[in-house]
Amino acid sequence: MSVDQATVRRIAHLARIAVSPEEVPHLQQELNAILSFVEELSAVDVEGVEPMTSVVPMKMVWRKDAVTDHAGADVVVANAPVSEDNFFVVPKVVE
Repeated sequence: MSVDQATVRRIAHLARIAVSPEEVPHLQQELNAILSFVEELSAVDVEGVEPMTSVVPMKMVWRKDAVTDHAGADVVVANAPVSEDNFFVVPKVVE
């Protein structure tokens, strides 16, 4: 897959990045190099390789899923800038 100059301009527009006409050919080469590298990765045989979340083997630490006594609503909203009847008061964001 290769990227043409129109596609580079479209990607820049979508990303809201100002790109001068002089920069477009260089960015085109860069994007094509990235895409060719990704295509090379698809040729790697990963059959039998288990998915992993980290390159370092780590054991997941589990805690007991138990109900604990909470401090109470008045303590939770004590640090709120504005609260009313133990609820957080926030500005309206939807008309």
